Amino acid sequence: MIIGIDIGSTTTKAISIENGKVTRKIKARAQDAITAATGAFGKIVLENGIKISAVEKIAITGAGASKINDDIFGIPTGRVNEIEAIGIGGMYLSGMKNIIITNIGTGTVIIEAGDRGIFHFGGTGVGGGTILGLAKKLLPVAEFRDIMELAKNGKINQVDLLLGDITDTSLSFLNGESTASNFGKMLDTATPADIALGIINMVYQVIGVLSVFAAKAKNSGTNEVCRVIVTGNGSKNPIGQKVFSVISAMYGIEFIYPENAEYTTAIGAGLST
Repeated sequence: MIIGIDIGSTTTKAISIENGKVTRKIKARAQDAITAATGAFGKIVLENGIKISAVEKIAITGAGASKINDDIFGIPTGRVNEIEAIGIGGMYLSGMKNIIITNIGTGTVIIEAGDRGIFHFGGTGVGGGTILGLAKKLLPVAEFRDIMELAKNGKINQVDLLLGDITDTSLSFLNGESTASNFGKMLDTATPADIALGIINMVYQVIGVLSVFAAKAKNSGTNEVCRVIVTGNGSKNPIGQKVFSVISAMYGIEFIYPENAEYTTAIGAGLST
C-alpha cells in the first residue's frame, strides 16, 4: 500500500493506493506542514484500521511538502512535484489523456497532460483564497460555507456592469447578460448577498476564461473537442460550476468534473511511485 498526501496551504488530503487503485481518502487541517502530514497519515491509518507495517511508501506533494525532509514514522517518504501529481491524478480520474487540467485551490494552476508529458501551462493567483480574502473585508461573514449561503440570494446586476447596461446591441458572441466589468456598477443598494455573488462570479470568470484560452491554444489547428478537467477543492463550487456553464456555451468548451476531484493531487502523488 502507498499513501499519497497533498499538503495544501489550508487543507491536507491523504489517499491510499492498492494495486493501482484509490481505496481510501480523508481530509485534515493543521497549522504547519509537519503536523498536517503526520496528522493526515494518522487519520487515514487509524480511521480505516490500516496496519503501519502494510504501508510500503508515503508520497508527499503540495505547498508544504518542502518542509518535510525526513521519513514519516520511519516509512520511506518521497516528494513528488506538484505539477506532475496534478497531471497524473487528473488523467487517472478523468480516464483521459492529452487534456487541460484546471486545478482550483487557494490559487489556480493550469496544466497540460498527455502523451507528450506533463507541462505547467500557466495559472493565476485568483482562487479560493481570493474569495476568502475579499470576504473578510467586504462581507459580514468569512467562513466559506457562509459566503456560499449568502451568495445564493445575490443579484449579479447589482454589482457587475453588464453589456446590456451600456449598449442595446450584442457584441460578437456576447449578449446583454454578459459581464462588461466585474464590480463595475456597484449600486448603493447592493446587499452583502449581491457582493458575495459578485466575488465568486469574478473569480470563476477569470479562471474559466483562462482555461478557455489554454484549451484553445492546445487544440489550435486540430479538430479535437476542447475539454477542461476541473480539479481541486474549487471544482465542487456549485455557483462556480454555473459560471463555467455560461462560459462553456459561449466558447464551445466542455468542463468536466471528475468524481473525487478534490483529491487529484494526492492521488497523483500516490500513483507517481
